[in-house]
Amino acid sequence: MPRFAVSDWRSSDTGPDEDRYYRSSSHSVGALLAGYSTKNLRPSTAAVNECVPLALVQTDAKARVFVCASAIGFYGNRGDEILGEKSPIGRGFLPEVCSEWEDASRVAAEVGIRTVNIRIGLVLSASGGALGKMLTPFRLGLGGRMGSGRQWMSWIHVDDIVGAIQHAIGTESLAGAVNLVAPNAVRNAEFTKTLASVLRRPAIFPVPEFALRLAFGKQAAEEMLLASTRDQPGKLGASGYMFRFRELRAALESLVE
Repeated sequence: MPRFAVSDWRSSDTGPDEDRYYRSSSHSVGALLAGYSTKNLRPSTAAVNECVPLALVQTDAKARVFVCASAIGFYGNRGDEILGEKSPIGRGFLPEVCSEWEDASRVAAEVGIRTVNIRIGLVLSASGGALGKMLTPFRLGLGGRMGSGRQWMSWIHVDDIVGAIQHAIGTESLAGAVNLVAPNAVRNAEFTKTLASVLRRPAIFPVPEFALRLAFGKQAAEEMLLASTRDQPGKLGASGYMFRFRELRAALESLVE
């Protein structure tokens, strides 16, 4: 029976019996919002250059597939451009971090291990993440769009994260970059309006751009909260993955009601 290991960059204890390996960063790209400095995020990229060869190459039985978690921050702020896995890297700190993270994983591919770089969008989960932080103010009727509200948000339900990773592991044709986002991205104004509607609350308190920059810093505000990324799950859909949640309202209703 195939065996599966999960690790972050700090762990290189993958044993010889695992033939499927998934790695996620110990820092999310959202760490900027939690007060991390940019230089604190870069060491994980350097560390993985040591961990991956130790964990995947120097084992008695070589892993068959390596799934490495990245993010759609790779594309940067792209306005209304529709983005796929072949779209070029964007500009800014987050695209640089995502690119370095993915480059570090290529050592696995070089020794013949099928390597999948999953670029994860905004994960919807009631127990944490961005949605978890939004629920309290929206339930109090204090929610609203961020900035102009025209920025695209490429979201994905947490159940589809699990399903898509399992699909990536089991689908031999998948390799390289794979966008993990739902097929129907929405603008921030639509996202906040839909969330407020699901919670049966108004969304009448927009947060101006200057307030976001003051609260979170210029870089975090512009590269995350105000950035527009309209991604499509091209390779995921073409490989036969069936989304559990394709529409935002159904996804939110499953989480908050």
